[in-house]
Amino acid sequence: MNYKMIGRYISLIIAVAGVFMLPAMILSFADGDAAVGRAFVYTMILSGAIAGVLIPLCKRPEKGFYAREGLLVVGVGWIVISLIGCLPFVISGAIPQFVDALFEIVSGFTTTGATILRDVEALPRGLLYWRSFSHWLGGMGVLVFLLAIAPAGGKSGFTIHLLRAESTGPNVGKLVPKMRKTAMILYVIYIALTVLDLIFLLFGGMPFFDAICTAFGTAGTGGFGVRNDSIAGYSTYIQGVCTVFMLLFGVSFTLFFMLLLRDFKGVVRNTELRMYLGIVAVSTAVMTFNIRGLYPTLFKAFHHAVFQVSSIMTTTGFATADFDKWPSLSKAILLVLMLVGACAGSTGGGFKCGRLLLLLKALRRNIHKTLHPQRVEVIQVDGQIIDEEVVSKTNAYLCAYVVIMILSFLAISIDGFSVTTNMSAVVACFNNIGPGLDMVGPVGTYADYSVFSKLVLIFDMLAGRLEIFPILILFSRSTWRRGGAN
Repeated sequence: MNYKMIGRYISLIIAVAGVFMLPAMILSFADGDAAVGRAFVYTMILSGAIAGVLIPLCKRPEKGFYAREGLLVVGVGWIVISLIGCLPFVISGAIPQFVDALFEIVSGFTTTGATILRDVEALPRGLLYWRSFSHWLGGMGVLVFLLAIAPAGGKSGFTIHLLRAESTGPNVGKLVPKMRKTAMILYVIYIALTVLDLIFLLFGGMPFFDAICTAFGTAGTGGFGVRNDSIAGYSTYIQGVCTVFMLLFGVSFTLFFMLLLRDFKGVVRNTELRMYLGIVAVSTAVMTFNIRGLYPTLFKAFHHAVFQVSSIMTTTGFATADFDKWPSLSKAILLVLMLVGACAGSTGGGFKCGRLLLLLKALRRNIHKTLHPQRVEVIQVDGQIIDEEVVSKTNAYLCAYVVIMILSFLAISIDGFSVTTNMSAVVACFNNIGPGLDMVGPVGTYADYSVFSKLVLIFDMLAGRLEIFPILILFSRSTWRRGGAN
């Protein structure tokens, strides 16, 4: 186990967390919120002190850095940045209970958007900015950012394990031969789309602070808003902009890179993209006619339907209406979309269309094999043969996915809330969506859950964002053995 290399990455994560609090600190003092400003200062000092101790201790690490170390860095790193990130809420007194503050910031970094706040607008702007920015930082990934600006591994072979551990999807690879350049390309695309989103929001007359926080939430597919009614109070134009960009950020960033290379045919033929857009189109059409009677015009019904389908499918969690009051069919569709999620390699959460596509192809192959036992058939996606190891890992992911959801549902049911509330809460947190149904619907919060249930849901948010295994391995004794297998 290369503990020094792990410690080096963890120290960089802590340092980055402290540096990124600077704008929130400046905004707090500018607004006259001295208590909040000091909370950020104290947290930044603590971050600097911890990083300052760890960096000298982790000098001259061993050269070996494998998949196990990559998973550990990601798992531990996300827990550490969450523990650091929640401190301004606690120190300032805005969210005095530590577990509540931890829930809020984990929800931010994992781009979930679930909240324990009953009155979001009462929160100082510095803290509102910080919780929204946590979406943006967590959307692409903290380690991907570090790889883009300061790769600590030296060789691409080391850092690919970090990219695979933090990125979403069944099969993660490099866009270009060099790992650092891959990370830089991803972040350049990410920043460009975020800026474009911000420009369109400002063009619609949205206040700058609201626009930048909304852009962070849209880009990271997170869903934290700065108003109690989420996006409902803004114009139809602004809601339309959010709809378009939520859908864009739910697309694999590899496809955006292909567009830059002018490989338009490759993008159009991408099977996962067609599945993603097809599900959005069919769901929107069905829901539009299902909720038609609730709105004065067909356009209004379509507008709200496509917004909520985009929001839930991409796991963003913004809301223009209280969809918990919609007909049962529409709520059922949204619940299913919570499970499906966006494309692999996007900032969206959920099971991912890529995995669903692989499972459906594997199911078809098994049916064919049952009918023709001697038949040999490989799984292909977009003309490429999928390695059997990828299929096996997808099956293992599905098994872990189902088991964690069932156990989490049973665990939080101790609190005695309705089955709909508890099941949708687990689905919404595990798939990084935010709002669920019933008590945790778009106008509700998670505040009434017990400390134990909040800890379970925190685990679900982290496991969902990190694709389960970087969190699960932290509980395995073999992970921490110095001579364990890599």
